[in-house]
Amino acid sequence: MVQQAGRPGEWLDTGLSLAEIGADKFGSRISTDRYTAPGFQERERERIWARTWQVVGRVSELPKAGDWKTYRLFDQSYIIVRGRDGAIRGFVNACRHRGNLLCQGEQGNARRFVCQYHLWSYDLDGKLRGVLRENIQGPIDKDEKSLLKVSVDTFAGFVFLNPDPDAEPLADYIGAEVAELLEPYHLDEMIPVMDVREALECNWKVVMDAFQEGYHVSGVHPQLLNQIDLDPAKSRYRFFDRHSVGCAPFDVANAETFGPEQHVEGIKGLTETFPSLPMILPRFDELVAAHRDENGKLEFPDGVTARTILQQAARDTFTGMGLDVSRLTDAQMSDNQGWSLFPNFFMTIRAGECHVIRAMPHPSGDPNKCVWHVSSYMWLPGELADQFRAELIDVTEPGSHEYFLALQQDYEQMQRQQAGLRNTRLDHLSLVKEEVIVSYFHHVLDRHLAATAQS
Repeated sequence: MVQQAGRPGEWLDTGLSLAEIGADKFGSRISTDRYTAPGFQERERERIWARTWQVVGRVSELPKAGDWKTYRLFDQSYIIVRGRDGAIRGFVNACRHRGNLLCQGEQGNARRFVCQYHLWSYDLDGKLRGVLRENIQGPIDKDEKSLLKVSVDTFAGFVFLNPDPDAEPLADYIGAEVAELLEPYHLDEMIPVMDVREALECNWKVVMDAFQEGYHVSGVHPQLLNQIDLDPAKSRYRFFDRHSVGCAPFDVANAETFGPEQHVEGIKGLTETFPSLPMILPRFDELVAAHRDENGKLEFPDGVTARTILQQAARDTFTGMGLDVSRLTDAQMSDNQGWSLFPNFFMTIRAGECHVIRAMPHPSGDPNKCVWHVSSYMWLPGELADQFRAELIDVTEPGSHEYFLALQQDYEQMQRQQAGLRNTRLDHLSLVKEEVIVSYFHHVLDRHLAATAQS
């Protein structure tokens, strides 16, 4: 297939390989106290969580004026609301009179926010409008007593919040390069097809570490090795100011050993790994059939493989359904790219679908616990989008929710790791080269801690 020039996904052609990255480029020794010590988490709370942009939901959760949702960060509570002017804003979830919570649920719709304590009321833009028996309460500066603002903005269909009202613009925090590389996927047009939130018995960084490397696949997900070829030497990486992306080109296992039939069957067995595959398979089968002779024998000419056919099938399918994939490369039709947006957002993405992991400190402040929010998104047209759109599942009984196999394996492994990290004799972790994204994440974490400590 002929590639168009200048597509953002072509960064893979110049991305760093493991061989080009120094063995200790960002540090390989990670202290265990950052996973278990209350004091370390308190530093993170003050110097990272209170000052960085973090995803709090999707724009689609707030479609109408007055739609609101709450976001909890440790013991802090915030309101995110769509105003009558269409803008999405954020406020501290507390009445300016006596501090009562304004919104106690997860989400809703309101014409105004009314405090149920003394009936003070606020417009959707946060301005104080009504005071009970105002004529006898003495002078009240309604501008000064309006709701306390927090920074809120949107990117790629996600709503971001920064508790700091004077935060740098989200566009600067994300960075122009990151925005350019993600734009062709049309993330803002995808809808959730899985959405689960659950408290875990591990530190939030254990979750981030787990999804930022593929080194654990052989030990935790051995069944994937029967389907997918993982060659670390082919992986490519790119590092930004705070964020990073890595990609290991996809191919079916034993592609160099097996013949065309086995390659085709290998791809058909990946429906759990690639949720959009069932939509693509009809076109995939058509393209495969074109390479069978009159006796049904399958032979691929030079330059054609099951991988390239899958890429063409994906491009044809999505284009036919109405998704513009013209600025995605052929590799982006089949290969998941793993994106880490600091501090707590990890996403694998390919044409038409993405999987997002978010990890938050536990509201209790216990560093040995966290809350993870796992979501899958797909691009689906019209009626299919309505049919497959998933609602949030809030798991309240630990272990009661059954995740798909690979995710279930991670769920169990991360909590086992935290149990090991609590051993006091273990004072550090030793990262290897394949864990370079993990290393960079902790490098950025340390940089933020140091910078804010000096400010």
